[in-house]
Amino acid sequence: MKNLVIKKEKRLGSNNRINILGANIDVLSNKDTISLVEKYVITKTPLHLMGVNADKINALNNNKLLREIVNKCGIINADGASVILASKFLKKPLPERVAGIDLMQDLVALSAKKNYSIFLLGAKKDVVETTAKVLKNKYDKLNVVGIHDGYFKEKDWDKIADLLLRKAPDFVFVGITSPIKEYLIEHLQNKGLNSVFMGVGGSFDVISGKISRAPRWMQKANLEWLFRVSCEPKRLFKRYFLGNTEFIKNVIKEKSKKLG
Repeated sequence: MKNLVIKKEKRLGSNNRINILGANIDVLSNKDTISLVEKYVITKTPLHLMGVNADKINALNNNKLLREIVNKCGIINADGASVILASKFLKKPLPERVAGIDLMQDLVALSAKKNYSIFLLGAKKDVVETTAKVLKNKYDKLNVVGIHDGYFKEKDWDKIADLLLRKAPDFVFVGITSPIKEYLIEHLQNKGLNSVFMGVGGSFDVISGKISRAPRWMQKANLEWLFRVSCEPKRLFKRYFLGNTEFIKNVIKEKSKKLG
């Protein structure tokens, strides 16, 4: 990724932007985000719609390239309860968590209503195919211009770019592991794509029914992370328990610096 060119994106909003532990975050609600994203679609302005949580903030502080990519994005949301709590503790409160899966589905609903086109990129072939079917069944007017699984090599990135240039989708939802996802989106944008790119983590798995989402009461109680760990303890224990511990320690250290 040494030759990856990082281009700062145009910001169409006049909203405030704060910084928590080196990560820029926009002071936006979910509703504000949707309205602002639509401006990018209407004006054909390239956008990497970014969501950051504690894990992403930990990662960008150990990865200079990832930090550059995250902090130059046109819209950066707080996608994590721990980030919201940290913002309040540091006296620069954010309005609410903008959960990636909820934002994605809101943007899909907007696309069906306004006839914006979408492309689904990522996950296993059967998962992304099922995701497309589920979304089309839910929104009969939804214009899905293409799908592609996430199992390809870096040498195939130009082929993906050519495919997207032909399809010219308004939205590209990317379900690929970080930080490869962020590197790929930057590469695609450098090829001249004016789409709104959004990394959606494991959203395709949830929408397709492959994995379950936490019950509503756990989502409201900011315990969705605990549900995910209980479902995949081997994979997620280190990320959530050790990662959140590191994040909390760094937040407290940041607070101490300001008081000192």
